[in-house]
Amino acid sequence: MHGSGAKPSNGAFSARRLVPVFVLLALLALCLALGLDDYLSFETVRENRQALLALVERHAILSVIAFMAVYIGVVALSLPGGAALTITGGFLFGQYAATVYVVVAATLGATIVFVVARTALGDALRAKAGPWLKRTEAGFAKNALSYMLFLRLVPAFPFFVVNLVPAFLGVPLRTYVVGTLIGIVPATFVYATVGAGLGSVFASGAEFSPRGVLTPQVVTALVGLAILSLLPVFYKRGAGGIATVRRLWKR
Repeated sequence: MHGSGAKPSNGAFSARRLVPVFVLLALLALCLALGLDDYLSFETVRENRQALLALVERHAILSVIAFMAVYIGVVALSLPGGAALTITGGFLFGQYAATVYVVVAATLGATIVFVVARTALGDALRAKAGPWLKRTEAGFAKNALSYMLFLRLVPAFPFFVVNLVPAFLGVPLRTYVVGTLIGIVPATFVYATVGAGLGSVFASGAEFSPRGVLTPQVVTALVGLAILSLLPVFYKRGAGGIATVRRLWKR
């Protein structure tokens, strides 16, 4: 019999684990109630572009810190506007610097979501789930980095979904961080490069939408990279199949 001070096992449900979830949800509700997500638009950047550029010029380091802090918050709270913010970063800092700032900030924000989801729900879900989840987790774990890169590279998967799913499949934190850090570089660079040319768009008065960034050529290139990331998986399966055939042949 356990004493009253016994701690719950790692898989046991605990209300304490839900506290970070409630904090994130409360912050999300507050941001939406205040309409802060409305500021993550090109109209806001268009109307304040001169002031923003002047601010970056006068307070370069502070501007970078503020930009990354906002980006971390947007990702951690799963707010819409990540693409617009990435393009804005390219406009303010140039495509190369913006790519670095966005990749680091997005990875930090995604890691917050991952850790909260895994701590609050992941262990309990895996403890109560049926064999199907354990089989999926085992299959994912064998090639976790390749699958993480694939999910990050393919633009069809919503960013916030890819933040959560690995937490429920037991992906190690290090693998998750590395897969996110590397996997989001190509698309981030594309958006930041578009942002670097945003000044001419504003000057012409033309309309602009992030949807136009992912052209068929860009999507094809990203999908191609995603398929390349799965080559280790195909190789292992092929090698395993060849080994099986050889064993059967020897018999």
